[in-house]
Amino acid sequence: MNDLCADIGYKSINHYGEELCGDHVDIIEDSENSTVIVLADGLGSGVKASILSTLTSKIISTMMAAGLPIEECVSTIAATLPVCSVRGVAYSTFTIIHLLDNETATIIQYDNPQVIVLRDGVNYEYPRTEMNIDGKKIISTTLKLQENDIFIAMSDGCSHAGIGGFFNFGWKREEIIHYMEDLAPGGFTAKNLSTILVDECDRLYGNKPGDDTTACVVKIRRREPMNILFGPPSNRDDCNRMMALFFSKEGKHIICGGTTSSIAAKYLGKPLRASLNFERSDVPPIAELEGVDLVTEGVITVNRVLEYARDYIDQNELYEQWNFKRDGASLICQLLFEEATDINFYVGRAVNPAHQNPDLPINFNIKMNLVEELSKCLKLMGKRIKVSYF
Repeated sequence: MNDLCADIGYKSINHYGEELCGDHVDIIEDSENSTVIVLADGLGSGVKASILSTLTSKIISTMMAAGLPIEECVSTIAATLPVCSVRGVAYSTFTIIHLLDNETATIIQYDNPQVIVLRDGVNYEYPRTEMNIDGKKIISTTLKLQENDIFIAMSDGCSHAGIGGFFNFGWKREEIIHYMEDLAPGGFTAKNLSTILVDECDRLYGNKPGDDTTACVVKIRRREPMNILFGPPSNRDDCNRMMALFFSKEGKHIICGGTTSSIAAKYLGKPLRASLNFERSDVPPIAELEGVDLVTEGVITVNRVLEYARDYIDQNELYEQWNFKRDGASLICQLLFEEATDINFYVGRAVNPAHQNPDLPINFNIKMNLVEELSKCLKLMGKRIKVSYF
């Protein structure tokens, strides 16, 4: 077992005029050692395509995670899903990426645009083996993973982008490869890479997509621990114990809250330098403390981080608002969303007297809920989360 992990992100846009997306992505972590990602593209669009793709991805991902062979998965889908009366085909197209022990990846593809693999930032032409299962041509590949490998799975909405407009015959695979090669060195997360790709497809469609469009990106990277301290302990006698545990952990350290940062400064014996530089009018300024990577205000800043986190796991429409900014909330997002893989929260239960003003929309329960909700969002991003209360 190595210290590699998979950063997985995807985004979809609907066929213009449709309420539901005909593409579906399912991710199942059978254990810490096995992850199955399925991108299914239902025939047609709308409700019917959505049902087909959802059933297909659920069946495949569950059976694959249980260790059943692909032949059985495909046969089960053919027997389970209804036959399209127009096309005479029983199920949607699909792409499967099965990661095992973060050492190998098995890619299984049926009629979706072929997965793009970027290795060392450039296109990698991987070996392909063809199989015939129930009359369907299935392409299979097994690769040994390397750090910074990027896998890009797509529905055919990506390759159809721009047909009859920007391009005569759609966005060719070679052109998509060049586009993603230019992005690879940028250090973007899998979610942001998929968002940028799908947003470009949307632009090529003139913001009126002629097909459901989905991109799912898997980025192989090393584990990166991160530690965040939020609030002083309920018992003042626990200050030194809380600080000792926080600073003993490897990885970067973030402190949120004025009182908390003052306690940390006293513990470290270093001066706390506050900044009066407001990067944004609605986010308090950051401070500096030697030995700490980032010091911010508490509840207001963390609440903004939670807003960005909710958007990030959904449509990721706000990523430009935090990805390039230098205010406290944006900097926390960059560290937690983009850099961290394992996040340790150290949360103090002390009640801040300043928050007891009935005219302020802040109280102790809101603070605890912020931590709980943010932890849930980070878990949905694939992060490992541990929360310790004091």
